[in-house]
Amino acid sequence: MKLLSVNIGQARPVPYTSQADGLTGIDKRPVQGPVAVSAPGPKGSAGSGLAGDAVCDLKHHGGDDQAVYAFAREDLDHWERELGRTLANGCFGENITTSGLDVSGALIGERWRIGPTVVLQVTAGRIPCRTFQGHMGEPGWVRRFTQKGATGAYLRVIEPGEIRAGDRVEILHRPEHGVTAAMEFRATTTERALLPRLLDAADDLHPEALAAARKYVAAQAR
Repeated sequence: MKLLSVNIGQARPVPYTSQADGLTGIDKRPVQGPVAVSAPGPKGSAGSGLAGDAVCDLKHHGGDDQAVYAFAREDLDHWERELGRTLANGCFGENITTSGLDVSGALIGERWRIGPTVVLQVTAGRIPCRTFQGHMGEPGWVRRFTQKGATGAYLRVIEPGEIRAGDRVEILHRPEHGVTAAMEFRATTTERALLPRLLDAADDLHPEALAAARKYVAAQAR
């Protein structure tokens, strides 16, 4: 298991974002050399966990619980075959493109060591948005991505440091609850009856998903 690339986005103007300034950093490109990784701060006021990576929509992206976005090269390869086009590492807006790792099947709370120092923890799957659809230029992309359910994973930074392409990825810890990033995604989008299952992941879960699960359970108990 390793990093194929570390991907950084620059703020660029596009016609398909709802941001008032028309900027997005979704188009991420592989970079050479080491990239510093650290916890950026609270969502809403902080952006990416990777130095130099632009996050323009701070309301929906960035912050400690979405500091890093990972996507598997194997899933990009699937989409290449389905779409009939080349998909470069970083084109889904992911900060790290992995090889040999089931990213969407990673457990909430699972911890990865990348390189010699960095430790990341899985918090949630990625929900597709209008900007992602516009960036891809594929009709019905949000629906298609949702149906596939291979969402990749958001991660928080447990131990900061530097990462680079070629770094080994080691799974340090896997919880026993069975709640994966893909399950969290389905629970918060298309299969809300799964929301009570998310409570098994407790505080390892992205706070927004945890709040949604608690709200659903409370409503069902009335």
